[in-house]
Amino acid sequence: MRSTLSRTDVWPALPYEPWKDTLDTLHMWTQIVGKVRMALTPPVNHWWHVPLYVCARGLTTSPIPYGIRTFEIDFDFIDHRLVVRTGEGEVRTLELRPRTVADFHAELMGVLGELGIAAHINPLPQEVADAIPFHQDTTHASYDADAAHRFWRVLAQSDRVMREFRARWLGKCSPVHLFWGAMDLAVTRFSGRLAPRHPGAPGLPDSVTHEAYSHEVSSAGFWPGSAMFPQPAFYAYQYPEPEGYKTASVSPEAAYYSTELGEWLLPYEAVRTAPDPDAALREFLETTYAAGATLAGWDRAALDR
Repeated sequence: MRSTLSRTDVWPALPYEPWKDTLDTLHMWTQIVGKVRMALTPPVNHWWHVPLYVCARGLTTSPIPYGIRTFEIDFDFIDHRLVVRTGEGEVRTLELRPRTVADFHAELMGVLGELGIAAHINPLPQEVADAIPFHQDTTHASYDADAAHRFWRVLAQSDRVMREFRARWLGKCSPVHLFWGAMDLAVTRFSGRLAPRHPGAPGLPDSVTHEAYSHEVSSAGFWPGSAMFPQPAFYAYQYPEPEGYKTASVSPEAAYYSTELGEWLLPYEAVRTAPDPDAALREFLETTYAAGATLAGWDRAALDR
């Protein structure tokens, strides 16, 4: 069956201000679910056991082991439900609607308990200012279903193009995954060489950044915006950043280097309104990678597909 989606459905508008309260609430909900996955999944290098993944209806943990059992948790942004499924065929759902983080946390933990799953998580959110423990958070309680659906649409299209970009690589590369700490969809290529010790990042223990950036990386992704940077954008950065990276030739024309964030940015609106959004995003991913990898002396003949 052919898709009946219009162009505006495929790459929908997603201005930050109208849905920022929903984004803040959803950010906390994804942190709760992500921490369940992190608590029960065997650790993988660079914290790859932590993120969520884009799926056909929203976001998923992918299968989580629990002893000899398996379960998974999905955000369904079409029917607006959180769905918990077990390998024994049990299914539980939570309604995604305006509700406090504390209420969401209590109900999810109750559902897991009913299923015989004990998940002990750190109740303090990560990478946010003025963090409120989940079970005490009655501040964040917004849910605009249409905005959440459009957010997933943006993630789905970004994930699709970023997967194509990932495929053109022979070296070590992360999956395309959503890190719930900063709420960004990311894909990261590795040169294979060790990196200098990372100086650390605000809101994160040094142990986290040292593991994440133990080796040289070229990373890119999508970020829906925040109070500090109130617009959705695609980003790209290199660690360690080579000399000349911030003044390199990068396209499309709307791309620019942010000295404040230390990375290249391409506003989402520039991609959405481009004659060919896929091509615009591919161009940004390829040119930022090429600039950084070339300046850093990566063995591109061996690594590029």
